Amino acid sequence: MPNHFQKHYTRDEARALLPQVKEWLQQLVERRAQYEKLEKRLETLRTDGADLGGEQVNKWIRSMAAIREALLQFYQREIQIKDLDRGLIDFPAIIGGKEVFLCWEQGEEDIEFWHDLDTGYAGRERLE
Repeated sequence: MPNHFQKHYTRDEARALLPQVKEWLQQLVERRAQYEKLEKRLETLRTDGADLGGEQVNKWIRSMAAIREALLQFYQREIQIKDLDRGLIDFPAIIGGKEVFLCWEQGEEDIEFWHDLDTGYAGRERLE
């Protein structure tokens, strides 16, 4: 059976990326909050019938671009964001000749769990 991913991480490789992953997650959370704030502002302007050009729209577009840029950090490395609010991240890996995910959740000190591609968080098992 062919692999779903080009890149597979060892536990050590995934561990080495954790500081950067944490930073990217923080950027995403901050940029999403900024986007949502701008979206609400634009929604208010639309309701008031105001002209939607100018600086507000430019900020909104820049915030979307910033989110895309942060998401690309994960996408280019085939690292999966499973739940942004929880900071749930999966790294493709091979364990016992089988393609799986190494699973990490924000707040965990280390990468200690894995799960099959189709079981998700509920199927997490502790790494040995």
